[in-house]
Amino acid sequence: MSRTVMITGANRGIGRELAERVLAQGDDVIALGRDRAAMAELGCRVVTADLSAPETLAGAVAGIDRLDALVHNAGIAEVGPVAETGLDTWQRHLTVNLAAPAELTRLLLPALRAASGHVVFVNSGVGLSAGPMWSAYGASKHGLKALADALRAEEQGNGVRVTTVYPGQVATEMQRALRESMGVPYDPRRAMSAGTAAEAIRYVLNVPAEATVHDLRIAPSDPVPHATSRRR
Repeated sequence: MSRTVMITGANRGIGRELAERVLAQGDDVIALGRDRAAMAELGCRVVTADLSAPETLAGAVAGIDRLDALVHNAGIAEVGPVAETGLDTWQRHLTVNLAAPAELTRLLLPALRAASGHVVFVNSGVGLSAGPMWSAYGASKHGLKALADALRAEEQGNGVRVTTVYPGQVATEMQRALRESMGVPYDPRRAMSAGTAAEAIRYVLNVPAEATVHDLRIAPSDPVPHATSRRR
């Protein structure tokens, strides 16, 4: 029997690669995000929603009563020293990267429980250890880890599995833009492809229900040097 998997941020990068792979293995995908045209190219069900406004998500996902998996892939990332990171930047990161996944999960928990489903949080290596310039993004991703850990403990008795995947550097436009803003080299040949990261997530989704992968960390074999400074 085919499963139904909701993927946020399926319009590009890891999310799009994952959506294509899930569809190719015969499962159904619900792509959730703002770029309806880009998501429609996948040929799957599309739900238009704005993660920067979590209060609107209830209307967007109304009527979904059974869901086999929810993959939280969408997110934003900006870098800068704490001394120059304003309140608006903090609020954006905590809203899109943490509050929105929490609210979407809450809204869809009845559907996930009905299917003994799986929640996958796509985090980051920065969600485990944040260096200079990564305060707002890192804090939001550390919070996402806490959300995942608490959810796993709470929902185990309801048959809902929870996994966090921590990709390292991935060759995406977001990674390129971040490195350019920091004034440090970016070599996509030393980062893993979005397809490789997506394949790791697909593996997690396909682990038989008798087991749960709590955390999976994946990194490029020849990583780009860690960025700690930016061009002045």
